[in-house]
Amino acid sequence: MPLFLILYIRSYAKHKKNHLLEKEHMRRKFESEILQARIEVQDQTMQTIATELHDNIGQLLSLTTLTLNSVNLMDSEKAEKKIGNSLSLINKSIKELRELAKLLHGEQIVENGIGYALDQEINWLNKTGAYEIEINNTLVDLTEKSPDKDLIILRLLQEIINNIIKHANATTITFNAYYEEKILHLQIKENGIGFDYDQDAIAPSGMGLNSIHKRIEMINGKLILNSSPSNGTNILIEIPYP
Repeated sequence: MPLFLILYIRSYAKHKKNHLLEKEHMRRKFESEILQARIEVQDQTMQTIATELHDNIGQLLSLTTLTLNSVNLMDSEKAEKKIGNSLSLINKSIKELRELAKLLHGEQIVENGIGYALDQEINWLNKTGAYEIEINNTLVDLTEKSPDKDLIILRLLQEIINNIIKHANATTITFNAYYEEKILHLQIKENGIGFDYDQDAIAPSGMGLNSIHKRIEMINGKLILNSSPSNGTNILIEIPYP
C-alpha cells in the first residue's frame, strides 16, 4: 500500500505538471496569435490608408488644384462658382482625412465593440464602389465585449474580404452579423465564381482557408462554408461570445 501510494502520488504530480505545462503552452500560443492578429490588422489598416490617400484624397486635392488654377478673376460669375466647387472639394478632403484618422486608431476601433469594427471595415469596402453591398449588422448595439476575440474576428473578416477581392470576381456581397443565445454569428455571402472547397482546402496556399480555420479554432468557433464552381460562396462563422 505505501508503494502504491508513492507511485500514485508521483503519477498524479507528473500529470499535474504536464497539465500545467500544456496550459502554459496554450496560453503562450494564444498570446502569440493575438499579437500576430494585431500586427496583421495594423498592416491591413496601413494598406487601406495608403490606397485611400492615393486613390481618393490625392485625386480630390489634385482636382481642387486644377479647379483653382483655372479660375479667371476677370469673369467673376464663373470664378465664384469654381471657388465654391473648390471649397466643397476641400471640405470633402477634410472629412475623408478625419475618417482616416479614426482608422489609424485600429485598437480603439476594436475597443468600441466588434459591431463598430465590422461596420468600419465593410464601409471601407463599400466606398470602393466595386460591389453592390447589403449589410445587416445588429452587433453595433451589442453591450458584450471580448477585446482579444474581437481582434481575431476583425482579422477573420479582413482575410475573407481579401479573398473575395483577389479570387471571387463577385459583384454583390451580403454581410449578416448578429448575436443569439451567447453565440456571435457572422455570415458573408457573395455571387462570385465559387470554388471546389475540398480541393482548395488541401492546397498549399488554401486560399487563406488554413489561416481562417486556425483562427476560428483558437476562439472555439465553428466554420460552415458552402461553395462550388460558378455558384458563389456562403460563409457562416459561429463563435461562443464573449
